[in-house]
This record gives sequence, structure tokens and C-alpha cells, in this order.
Amino acid sequence: MLHNEAKEATGDLTIRMIAMPSNTNAAGDVFGGWVMSQMDLAASTAAFGIANVKCATVAIDKVSFLAPMIVGDELSVYTKIAKVGRTSITVDVEAWRRLRHTPETQMVTRGRFVFVALDENNRPTPVVQNENADA
Repeated sequence: MLHNEAKEATGDLTIRMIAMPSNTNAAGDVFGGWVMSQMDLAASTAAFGIANVKCATVAIDKVSFLAPMIVGDELSVYTKIAKVGRTSITVDVEAWRRLRHTPETQMVTRGRFVFVALDENNRPTPVVQNENADA
């Protein structure tokens, strides 16, 4: 296990993929914006699983970049529903890397994503939790 305050991921594994050369910044590390976009995709999947309607990101809060990723690292994004409001869903997200060809893992980014449930006219609509959701 690499150095990090969290020893294992919390929440549900929502997305897993490999960082590719096209995902790097000018320094050659994986671009933080790419990691955040994967976190947003995972969080939106979790929000939709609760609301069962289109959900739009309205805020991203408390994002911490804890460690860099390199090309070839496997990114695993975990989500956990933190709060369900009248029209909003708040999702805690953790992004973990697994170094290529090793079992070692490390949290690289974490944050809180807030979504609003939308009706067919893209207006906020009350969240009616999906009967199959685990929240």
C-alpha cells in the first residue's frame, strides 16, 4: 500500500479505466481535469441511480488532489450518496489509482459533487428515489 491517509476506498466502484498518454498534461502526469471528469461521470451515474431522471452537475466542492497519476495507472472511481434533498443529490467521490502491474493502490483525488434532478424541460424536479436504489 502506498502512503495515504485512507487505507481502502469507500463507496461503490462506479468507473474503472486505464490512464492513457492522451490524458496527460505538459508535465507528463495525468491531467487533474481528466480525473475530475471521470469523477463527474461516476457521480452522475450514482445520482441517476437514485433519481432515475436526468441529473446535472451544479456544484463540485471540497476537491483535493492528493497524489499524481501516471500513464498506465488504473483509475477506479468510487461513489457514495451523501445526501438526497428535494431536488438535489450530493455524492461523495474518491478516485484511486493502482500502479500498473502491481496490487498497490492510492487515493489520488476526492471531492463532493452536487446534482439537480431535471424534468423534460430541464427544470429542477423533485427527487423520487428509485425503488431499486440503495440509499
